[in-house]
Amino acid sequence: MDRVNKILKGNSYIHQLNKIFKWETMLIFILILEIVVFGLINPRFLKLNVLLYSINDFVCICIISLFVTFVVITGGIDISVGSIIGLVSIVIGVAWKLAGVNIWLTIPIAILSGALCGALNGFLIAYTGVQAMVVTLGGMFLYSGLSLVVMGISGASAFEGISGMPQEFINVSNGSLFNIPNPFIIFIALVIVSYILLHKTKYGRYVFLVGINKNTARYSGINTKMVTMSTYMLSGVSAAIAGIVLTSYLGGSRPDLGAEMTLPIVTAVVLGGTAITGGKGGVIGTALASVIVGILRFGLQMANVSSQYISVAIGLLLILAVAMRSISVRSLFNLKGSVRLRLSK
Repeated sequence: MDRVNKILKGNSYIHQLNKIFKWETMLIFILILEIVVFGLINPRFLKLNVLLYSINDFVCICIISLFVTFVVITGGIDISVGSIIGLVSIVIGVAWKLAGVNIWLTIPIAILSGALCGALNGFLIAYTGVQAMVVTLGGMFLYSGLSLVVMGISGASAFEGISGMPQEFINVSNGSLFNIPNPFIIFIALVIVSYILLHKTKYGRYVFLVGINKNTARYSGINTKMVTMSTYMLSGVSAAIAGIVLTSYLGGSRPDLGAEMTLPIVTAVVLGGTAITGGKGGVIGTALASVIVGILRFGLQMANVSSQYISVAIGLLLILAVAMRSISVRSLFNLKGSVRLRLSK
């Protein structure tokens, strides 16, 4: 009886360790530390309004990271999302200014454009067997080139872009509700949607199963090709939403709007705890990590750090986070092993 009690107590102890060493807890600690450090450098950083409205500068990274998580969990990668942002932005501008489409009707057109780009990526990856890195790298150049072609056909300058959009559309990203900026509300809404989709539905379980073992998932009756393709479509839709938000925020369309977002997006997904090999990950971790990456970029800008060093900081953050996660997981397993060994004696 004493031995049974020892084992139960040991299992309870291990369960508590799992809670303590949850990666999301570490991310919250990193986020708080980040805010404190930047607050010491520049006291304005600690003002609530500054923190809330800072998300306008990096909300696109947050939005896309949520759904690129789905792609990475299946064992894939999508580095074309930055180019999709630029293409969607140009589609909005050309449809509104040159085709005379109502500005609000350009939103579903933009989302459809993003979904089609994602569907093309997903189809080539799922149904032809070409590696995701190769397909999305080609997609990155394809969509970037298409945005320049469409811009050229329209007669507008790629450098100047298309400006003069209606104030009502601009207010989508520059307005607020109860003093909470609209982009923050959009982000929270998408966190809820993506969390339910990935963690609370049968589709989400299929995504994890495809990432864990594609062959086993297929033998279980799961349409693995369709699941894989759908994750890239979600990624494309998220890039379209980000393109809409960014176009509204800037009040104009440019083909290069998402050119520098690939590294921060991948960093946010991996930093959030999603295994690059697939089969493991979560929306909450990605959401926290995307805010960490965004705050890092914003804080360095407020500290008057040159923009050329921001990518260096993000790269270092990615390397350190992966190393810390590897060490913490290894230490936890060693600690669990020692607990079980003592209990077995």
